[in-house]
Amino acid sequence: MLRWRTTTSHSYIKDAQMLIYKVVEIGTVTEEAIEETLNSWSSKGWHFDGLQFAMRESSKRPAMAFALFTQESEEKA
Repeated sequence: MLRWRTTTSHSYIKDAQMLIYKVVEIGTVTEEAIEETLNSWSSKGWHFDGLQFAMRESSKRPAMAFALFTQESEEKA
């Protein structure tokens, strides 16, 4: 995430923090498994970013899912 601040001389200072990404595989795709994963990682300070499903050709149900999370790093970029 980039944050820009204006100084009195109208120049810009870049105060950037790196984002850390976390990908969590959900092997059994059920409502309960997805809820448990989202609640578990959110309570640890991770921010939910998205959910991707891996599909099988022979089935309408997803074979697995990947939950994506982000968190700001303590280090400056």
